[in-house]
This record gives sequence, structure tokens and C-alpha cells, in this order.
Amino acid sequence: MRVVVVGAGPAGMAAARTAADAGAHVTMVDAEPDAGGQYLRGRAKFSHAGVTHLKNTEAWLVENQTLHLRGPRQLGFDALVVATGAYDRALPFPGWDGPGVITAGAAQALAKQGVTLAERVIVTGTGPFLLPVATALRDLGATLVGVYEANSPLAWAREARAVLANRHKLGELAGYRKALTHLETRTAVVAKHGDRVTVAKLDRRWRPVSHRTEHADLVCVGYGFLPRTDLVPNAKRTNDFLDVDERQQTSVPGVYAAGEVTGIGGADLAEAEGVVAGAAAAGREPPPEAVRAVRRGRLFAQALARAHAIGPGWRTWLNQDTTVCRCEKVSLADLTDATGMRELKLTSRVAMGRCQGRVCARNAAELTGVPFDGQRRVIAVPIPLGELAALPEEK
Repeated sequence: MRVVVVGAGPAGMAAARTAADAGAHVTMVDAEPDAGGQYLRGRAKFSHAGVTHLKNTEAWLVENQTLHLRGPRQLGFDALVVATGAYDRALPFPGWDGPGVITAGAAQALAKQGVTLAERVIVTGTGPFLLPVATALRDLGATLVGVYEANSPLAWAREARAVLANRHKLGELAGYRKALTHLETRTAVVAKHGDRVTVAKLDRRWRPVSHRTEHADLVCVGYGFLPRTDLVPNAKRTNDFLDVDERQQTSVPGVYAAGEVTGIGGADLAEAEGVVAGAAAAGREPPPEAVRAVRRGRLFAQALARAHAIGPGWRTWLNQDTTVCRCEKVSLADLTDATGMRELKLTSRVAMGRCQGRVCARNAAELTGVPFDGQRRVIAVPIPLGELAALPEEK
């Protein structure tokens, strides 16, 4: 049994180890120089005698039980586990495309290398991820001007079942108490000009009800995550995330998924899903304890999605000159009336740049009201035309 795992974060590593322990021939492919993903960046130290780890390797296409890699190179497989994770979602506001604004994930990655970029820092967005980012920056000596959560923590009062099933996470929350002292809820950065940052108090729909000015050199923005599902564009999904059954199998035969591509629920859920997917991909029954951990973790993931949903009022933060697509320099005024994403792209150039809409497409869809197509593309990452030309001809 040949099992290929794409991604070397908590989900991918767990899937690779489990499949190898079950007797499969496992290859783990990852674009980074070291295993660990964003969560364990530089600290994973992955090693398993039964796993071939291909580092610094990008996968760009899945077809006919074959994974195409940059190089060019192909890997045949009997089962594929997609564990490609997710990336930050940023919401546009006046000044978000200027100096001194980065994503929360980028700030965390730099902090893990001992870099803060600035002395006075604001962390803004929604979700518990803001707290470890703020804590890491503070521990490196940055001054936290504020940690601004756009939602209200009272939403968690309606999620007692999920909290009880995952009560170990309360201990994690306590570890961020230093950042919690700077936390303001129903608050967000809505503009930045130089070091002047406009901070707004928000209503329940995220519409500003008052404004004030703070001074900060760096604003770290994180409004949840968007999954990297490009490798399986035809797989069924819900709210962008891949649908999987109790064995982590997608709607595509022989293709499994684990971790943040199926929903955002934390590293422990990602690892449990990796164990289930790895066992199933190798033709074995998943361990019952891993199945139970997945069920618990999904309760938390569903509660997280409800408690930290993005409010529609963010669209009122923009003015007509606000950049929506940074790659193609498309402003709000440039967005056209369209009936779908394809027409919107062709008429405004939004989502046509190097990032291929990973940053801007969902925002543009919400700003115009066109249905979001889930960024279903055949080629997952940019590749030279020469690699396409080097593919063997079909017979």
C-alpha cells in the first residue's frame, strides 16, 4: 500500500506515522524545510524509519492516482492524505495594504524566530489565535497597545457542551493571561495611516459605533483561517472546508483529509484526525481513542466557528479608494456588477494576481454579493510553463 501525505503539520505527521506503523509505504511531502507546520515551526524534529520526508517540495496537481510535484516529479499512490492546513484571513480596511500591517500568522512565525518588527504593536481580529500571537510578541519585549477582539466572549456561554468536552483548553487560555489584560472585545482596527490607527467599538453586526485613535508601528490582523483545499478542487465541501466521513475520507475515492482543511479546531484535533486518516489510508481501522478525540474536537471547532463568525458590518469600514486586491491594485470602486466570480475576475482583475485570490477572492465576493466559488482551480500553486510542457503526453 502506497500512501502519500501532503503537509507536515500536526495532522500530516500523525497521518504519516500511523500509516507507516500500519505497514504502508509512506511518503510525506511538504513545502517547508522542516516538519511542524505553523504550529510547531522548527520544533517538531520529525523522524520515522518508515516515512520518506520530501522537504521543500510543492505539490501542484492530483490526477489519476498521481501527485505532481514541482521539479517536475510524479508520485503514484494508492491513498492520499491531504493535510495542507490553512492560512490567515485578513479583512481590508483603509491602510491595510501599507507598511506596518501583517497577518497574525506572519507575526507568530517571525516571533518564533525571535523577531517582532516593531516596538508598539496592536493585534486585531477574531478568535483565540490572537492570544498566543499577542503573548509571543509581548514575551519578546513588544509593547501591546491593545488586543482587539471583534466579537463578544459571551457567545461562548451558549457553547457549554463544547467547552465541557474540551475543558483542557481552559488551561491553555490561562497561559495567555498576560495578553488577556490588554484584551478589548467588540473592538477592531478599521483604518491605519502611518502610526495613527483608528480603533472602533462595534455593534453586534460589526458596524462601528464610536472611534478613537491609537499610535502603533505594527498592526497584526487575523480574522480566522481559510483552508488550503486547492489539491482537490472537485471534492465536496461546506463553508470552504472539505467534507469527510468518519474515516476522514473525502468525496474523492482514495483521498483523505485531516487537520485544518476540514475545519479549524486546534492542533489536538488536527493530530487526532491525522491518526484516523493515516489508519484508514493504510487500510486499517482507526484507533477508537482517536475517533473519540475527533468527535470532541469537532464540537469545539463548530463552537469556534459560531462564536467567532465574521460580522457583515466589516464592509462599512472601507471607502471607495480602499484596496481590495493587493496583487492587481483593485480598489473597492473598481469592483464591477457581476453575476459570478468568473465575471467579477474578468471585469475587475480582482483575484487574478500572483496569489490567485487566496487573500482577496472571498472578501471581493462578500463585498459584491456574488457567490463564492471556493477557489476551485486545477493547478494548486504557481508553476513554470516548462513544467507543464515536460509532462508526458497522454496516450
